[in-house]
Amino acid sequence: MNEKTPLEGLKVLELAGVLAGPSVGMFFAELGATVYKIENVTTQGDVTRKWKLPKEDPDTDISGYFSCVNWGKYSFAVDLCREEGLKIIYELAAQCDIVLVSYKPGDAEKLKVDYPTLKEYNAALIYSHITGYGLQNPRAGFDAIIQAESGFTYMNGEPDGPPTKMPVALMDVLAAHHLKEAILLALYYREKTGKGQYIEASLFKAGLSSLANQATNWLVGKAIPRRMGSDHPNIVPYGTIFKTSDGKEIVMAAGTDKQYRELITVLGRADLATDCKFEKNHGRVIHKEEINGIIQGEIIRYTREEILEILQKKRIPAGGVFNMQEVFEVSEAQPMILEGTYENGKEIRGVRSIAFSTTDKMHVEKLLPPPHYGQHTRQILSRVLHYDQQTINELITKGVTYARE
Repeated sequence: MNEKTPLEGLKVLELAGVLAGPSVGMFFAELGATVYKIENVTTQGDVTRKWKLPKEDPDTDISGYFSCVNWGKYSFAVDLCREEGLKIIYELAAQCDIVLVSYKPGDAEKLKVDYPTLKEYNAALIYSHITGYGLQNPRAGFDAIIQAESGFTYMNGEPDGPPTKMPVALMDVLAAHHLKEAILLALYYREKTGKGQYIEASLFKAGLSSLANQATNWLVGKAIPRRMGSDHPNIVPYGTIFKTSDGKEIVMAAGTDKQYRELITVLGRADLATDCKFEKNHGRVIHKEEINGIIQGEIIRYTREEILEILQKKRIPAGGVFNMQEVFEVSEAQPMILEGTYENGKEIRGVRSIAFSTTDKMHVEKLLPPPHYGQHTRQILSRVLHYDQQTINELITKGVTYARE
């Protein structure tokens, strides 16, 4: 049972897989909604259950990848291609407030789970569709390809290196955020009008909207963004990685001329604070390699801990380049960690999708751990749809549904 939150009682039917759609589902689970994760019996569930690192347990259906966006959900395994399976989906849709899908344009219609069809069972339904490129383009949306085609890969990497994909499926994450915003807007609109809504958000458009200054550097300045490593195209020193004497790295964000003067003075080069080449940011952008080289020569005299302590005392923006272990040793990371335990006593940890706080608590403190495949099939059929045990057993025997026993 969910803790008391503003979205308690809201029901979400998640027909989406992989990352973008499920991350929206987890967001609503954290806000107290009940999320039914529909998994395909012909594929033995969400494909990410099998996306494992070499050291992960090959015998479990909970991979690290799957677990990142599936906390707090109820897994229901069903064959949508069977009439009996489709009937179950319609019955669930009639009870739900939100449907999440991530089908290619046209596929929802083929499966008979498109908006016009489900709307017949629930006129107030908010149907939320994530696509790769929009409704007019039938291509499937793969993050690596859309990173490339939205400009991110071309401008990411070292100046003398190849184009580089980012190590997180950022297009999925960005599209999911846009869809969350649209759903919350649709819920508000429904409160005022009683009307449901069809929503579509694409990975490609989400990527474009997030290009920010890199897009306008082209649209306004006619400059195609080039690979600059971690450097900033408009500010120096900002984002550049500097090495320390202990083999570690730091990054700085001296975004103003005042911060630059304080930095260069702390490093013992106050003479450069008024140098005509470096005094103003525009000059530093022009002479970026020279000034960054000077700064590197001073920073290498310190360990990472030493230089960060010096810079933080002077309130000069700087931080360490942390690996994942170091990230979760930071005190501010602790409230973001989810912890759960399965019936067999096995523990699992994850990261919250909600990264905000409110005066009154809006989210669930304790979430169910990511569900096993078909873990809640019997529960949903009996308690939600009120099927009798004989009917449930028949559906399982015939392969229409699957239940983890």
